[in-house]
Amino acid sequence: MQKTVSIVADKIKRIEIQGARNVAIAAINAIVEGAKESKVGDKKGFLKQLSDAKEVLFASRSTEPLMRNSVRYLINSVESSQKDSVNDLVDIVSKVGEQFLKNLETSKEKIAVVGSRRVFHHSRILTHCHSSTVTGILQKAKSDGKKFDVVCTESRPIFQGRITAKEMLDAGIKTTMIIDSAVRHYINEVDLVLVGADAITSEGNVINKIGTSMVALAAKEARTPFYVVSELLKFDPLTMHGDYEKLEERNPKEVWDAPPPGLIIRNPAFDVTRREFIHGIICEFGIISPHSINELIHRKYPWILDVY
Repeated sequence: MQKTVSIVADKIKRIEIQGARNVAIAAINAIVEGAKESKVGDKKGFLKQLSDAKEVLFASRSTEPLMRNSVRYLINSVESSQKDSVNDLVDIVSKVGEQFLKNLETSKEKIAVVGSRRVFHHSRILTHCHSSTVTGILQKAKSDGKKFDVVCTESRPIFQGRITAKEMLDAGIKTTMIIDSAVRHYINEVDLVLVGADAITSEGNVINKIGTSMVALAAKEARTPFYVVSELLKFDPLTMHGDYEKLEERNPKEVWDAPPPGLIIRNPAFDVTRREFIHGIICEFGIISPHSINELIHRKYPWILDVY
């Protein structure tokens, strides 16, 4: 199990697998495949392997609550089972993992339906970085016959905006790319901002790709609606207990491979957008206020809160 999980964790760390949804899917699949490879003979040993796999995956990225919640759910299903046979436990991992991924896909489809209703004919939508859930909304709006165009940022330093641009062009959507620092210059030409999320805190704040808070600030000044598109499974339960969501800082070489000696380069991967800048969170249960996040988590996903 460890080898399979370690390979996936390394790909997540090196951003060969990127996007919160893709990271969560890869983690679940790694545990399912790793469980099938397990050679241990009892439940205790199997649970130890799952726990070790969890730690390896959690260490791969600091800002991945969707992946963490997904893995916790899978492992909790095994821990709470009355089965003792390793073969039975492997079967539980496989079935729970498969169902969880189906539910994740269903959530994405629901979000696409809800979000596409906010895309109007002849409108212009700005998006930052790459989110498969955001592009799902735009692809749905296009398939519904709506004519609109998209403005996407480069999203330096790794240029995730290029993924968005290619997906939009493949869908037949008119697309313009701008440099990140040009957002304020173009914001008055935009009707709607849609961004993804890597994490949602208990206060209703959103962590996303660095620069998102800058986009939100420009949108607020221009009175342009700013929506976050996210499954509620990206809620970080640890923030309810006083912890801050960790903001990953990446290798400076992503910014400048061979800088002058002595130059200090900072390369934060994420920033925090406060809830007062967010018109709403487009999720699998509709469009909700960021202020209501805790109440909805308690009703829909109470198991997320069992982290201690």
